[in-house]
Amino acid sequence: MYALVDCNNFYASCERVFNPNLRGKPIAILSNNDGCVISRSDEAKRLGLPMGAPAFKYEQFFKANTIKVFSSNYPLYGDMSSRVMRILEQFTPDVEVYSIDEAFLEFKGFRNVDFNEYGSTIRTRILKWTGIPTCVGIAPTKALSKVANKIARKFPEQTKGVFVIDSEASRIKALKWMKIEDVWGIGRRLAKRLQAKRCKTAYDFTQLSDAVIRKEFSITEWKLKQDLLGRATLKLEERVPKKAIATTRSFEGTISNCNDITERISTFASSCAEKLRKQGSRCHMIVLHLSSDRHKVSDAQEYAKKIIALPFPTNSTLLICAQAAAAAKQMFKTGIKYKRAGVIVTGLVDNDAFQLNLFDVENPKHKPLMDTIDTLNSKYKGYKIKLGNQDLERTWKMKQERLSPRYTTNINDIIIVK
Repeated sequence: MYALVDCNNFYASCERVFNPNLRGKPIAILSNNDGCVISRSDEAKRLGLPMGAPAFKYEQFFKANTIKVFSSNYPLYGDMSSRVMRILEQFTPDVEVYSIDEAFLEFKGFRNVDFNEYGSTIRTRILKWTGIPTCVGIAPTKALSKVANKIARKFPEQTKGVFVIDSEASRIKALKWMKIEDVWGIGRRLAKRLQAKRCKTAYDFTQLSDAVIRKEFSITEWKLKQDLLGRATLKLEERVPKKAIATTRSFEGTISNCNDITERISTFASSCAEKLRKQGSRCHMIVLHLSSDRHKVSDAQEYAKKIIALPFPTNSTLLICAQAAAAAKQMFKTGIKYKRAGVIVTGLVDNDAFQLNLFDVENPKHKPLMDTIDTLNSKYKGYKIKLGNQDLERTWKMKQERLSPRYTTNINDIIIVK
């Protein structure tokens, strides 16, 4: 059996954990630089607030409906997500973290278990230990657990947040209820193609012949059909090292100063180097992107890209940042108002599986230095140790005018109980 555990309105729920006055109130969370709505509480959804609504266009709507609006507090959300996932690992060793707010669990060898009760225990423990409400869907396959989770979310009073598909009758009933466009893995275009085949529900999809699916669709859709039929075809995915690592950001405003651009590029490159070390990789190549604000058509426009081939694979922040900063100075053009930059490291190889260079090698002192920096930054959080050309006050410079405190990751923001 598989379970999908999904946190309800995760970003809004994280804000409510530390501010109980927000319970029952409409909440909206904005994207980077307070651009548009990326998360809504159920109350905000009922008011008609659409996903992706531009914040500047909906200011009057927020005020008229007393919607509490927050900037994205990623340190808080990431830490709360980590706590939820650690709790899930207490129920089974087989956990696939699918996104920041949901995970698949596989129950191997579980016999004579009341999965409805087991799901309730999972939900209760997460709520008690973190304050985050969840819904749990349990079924014989991953795709069916997604269906079960949607039912648990749609009918909270009847299901108490937990729904189990454990019989052929419950499977068929659930699939006949699920609209084809709401099935996990079926996007808008695919849904239209299936609707042209008179597939209005997930059950209709399972009635298509294998021959039709193989001829007119792909093996992915065939596997999905098998999963919906109750034949476990989609397994838990193992974590594999990324083939490229990117850090890209929009600035809080436009930047037209070379030193400021170099500082941003250096910070992004430092983040990439840290991610490389976390997954035990080194990079052969660095790709830089630098662009102006394309929405301001009256300003001079510029898009620059530069590829840097390294003489040897590395994950040293010192080397990667030095190369990136030097390239940024070459790419910079006076008079351009830059809005976005990005650093991508690619050509990745494992730490213990790369070709050595006879004449040009990395300084052996870099590895122990990087290990020490990573250890200290992990221990004290907030990137306490940085390079001299980085902003020592902030890592990501974003417009965050409605940011809530970082209750769990910054000692200065911890709640004081009077």
